Amino acid sequence: MRAYIPDRESEGYGLNGPALSTMAQAGARLVITVDCGIRAVDEVAAARAAGLDFIITDHHTPGPEMPPSSVIINPKQEGGDPAAVHLTGAGLAFRLAQALLRSARHDRMAVRLKERELLDLVALGTVADMASLADPQNRALVREGLQVINEARRPGIDALLQVAGLTPGKVTARDLAFVLGPRINAAGRLESAMLASDLLMSEDPAEAARLALRLQALNDKRRALTHAAQEDINQELAGQTSTPPLILAARENIATGIVGLVAGRLCEEWQRPVVVLARGPQESRASCRSVVDFNIIRALDQCADLLLRHGGHEQAAGFTIRNDNLPALQERLSGLAHDAGTGNPRQATLEIDAEVRACQLRPALLEELATLEPTGAGNPPPLLLLRAARVLDRRLVGRGGHHLKLRLAGDNGERLEAIGFRLGERARQLPQRVDLAFHLERNEWRGRQRLQLNLQDIRPAQAD
Repeated sequence: MRAYIPDRESEGYGLNGPALSTMAQAGARLVITVDCGIRAVDEVAAARAAGLDFIITDHHTPGPEMPPSSVIINPKQEGGDPAAVHLTGAGLAFRLAQALLRSARHDRMAVRLKERELLDLVALGTVADMASLADPQNRALVREGLQVINEARRPGIDALLQVAGLTPGKVTARDLAFVLGPRINAAGRLESAMLASDLLMSEDPAEAARLALRLQALNDKRRALTHAAQEDINQELAGQTSTPPLILAARENIATGIVGLVAGRLCEEWQRPVVVLARGPQESRASCRSVVDFNIIRALDQCADLLLRHGGHEQAAGFTIRNDNLPALQERLSGLAHDAGTGNPRQATLEIDAEVRACQLRPALLEELATLEPTGAGNPPPLLLLRAARVLDRRLVGRGGHHLKLRLAGDNGERLEAIGFRLGERARQLPQRVDLAFHLERNEWRGRQRLQLNLQDIRPAQAD
């Protein structure tokens, strides 16, 4: 058995004919897909004719025709298990592995131990794919997986924690989402995803350390490229007389692996569906991110005659298209978005869970909030409100000064620290007193721990 991960730049996402043909010629007989294949009808049919059989595990929305696979594990297909509908590709792959282990072994304890050894990978995959942590299965998998991650027994996990500056025993679901996940994903975005696979499968600490440093460097490069592409598209949008109901931007010099990140940032910023394409000589590959009121995969289904392939979810999808079909696609998608009212987006709002006083922001409160973990997509950490905090100091931090660092004082002189990621542009507009919406967290730096307000928004102080 061997793993194969398609190259995003040369092969795109999911199953592709040339790779399957090579596998068949090398003597493979069974392909087990993870998180792909449910819309690869033609590819599966051709591969079966070449002698391959398939077990397809995929959580993406099926198309009008199912691939001719012997086994399809997808909770979203007709007759699928509704209790598993929120599992990620990693979660479904784990359930398959779990079933195989239990059918092949009779020693229950040995099976349980082997299953537990896999849970660190399941937790990483579940959180990195932004699965709902309100779902009971996802929640249980991530909670147990975090316990395994915090033991750092896997050399690749241990090496990744070291380069990321995380301490075993203190890793949270937030760290998986914003620290470990991006480093793992950077491999496939800019080079080969097999780098991340090799890291996680390595049993040699020295090799794991080398690969972890490589992922760290790729992640730094990914950040810079994502920001540059976002700024480039923003400049183009700023020069238009009005913002279209759907933003579509094609670039020849953008890496295929970051188009989804750029689309996500722009969708959040402009509150509209966004399509970002990496334009090739004849074909372009795109990632889409959408707002709640616009089902992007349904919209792409209505444009299927213009696309070579497509797939995804209600708010995140991707496709490949011939360049000469781009004008027609933009016109049709824009019309669908206009009809859905995306040109008049709702004003973004935050729902506050509790208002607090500065004197309440103590380690004891953080310990109480920790009982709600794991938090993340679908189960966000409590959003707290602190009114009329006094700004003692402000400064820009991070590369390019994109983040805002504040020192604050409460009504009774309590000293507080706050960080606002991607809020650097607010620094010049801050009055002396501000209202803050934030998540309370613990920040550890050089062995010193302190409470920190992770700002989600900030405004001039307002009367009750």
